[in-house]
Amino acid sequence: MPAKIRKLIVQVEETHVEMDKAITPPTRKALAMAVIDNPYAGRYAESLDDLITIGEELGGLLGKRCVEALGIAPEQAQSYGKAAIVGEAGELEHAAAILHPKLGAPLRIAVSKGAALVPSSKKRGGLGTAIDVPLGHKDAAFVRSHFDAMEARVADAPRPNEIVVAVVVTDSGRPLPRVGGLQSHEIKGEDGLR
Repeated sequence: MPAKIRKLIVQVEETHVEMDKAITPPTRKALAMAVIDNPYAGRYAESLDDLITIGEELGGLLGKRCVEALGIAPEQAQSYGKAAIVGEAGELEHAAAILHPKLGAPLRIAVSKGAALVPSSKKRGGLGTAIDVPLGHKDAAFVRSHFDAMEARVADAPRPNEIVVAVVVTDSGRPLPRVGGLQSHEIKGEDGLR
């Protein structure tokens, strides 16, 4: 079952100055969101296969939209994250079905590799509910400079029978990182941790 998309939203956030220091080049995050129909709204279903399939579709679509919005090649993507907000006629497991079984593989293709787990968050909510999309380095989870988040929100979603699905991709870490740990240039990218 393909996703029934009501709305697609893409935003880019650039930070040019932090603590009166110029950030050159600016750090950039791209957020892509799809507002979709929840095929299981209002009813319990033992199998959530339709949402798992939709997650696979959206992982590639939203990841690609983020990379395009940043104007970078897929291999230049540095961190990623995913999140979903389920409308009140759905359940939290609907978000899990979209985000976890199959969304990650096509997202990894969109960003070229992605050895690390994709950080995620999920919640239930009504119109205008905001969610923080957690971020981590795509190839090495221990890179502290890339621990971050971006807020996702759609003013008129989710309706009770909808789900907002969000993906964020960055071309950099936080501005002015200085808390130590594994550095980007030290990544081996073999186990998703270091």
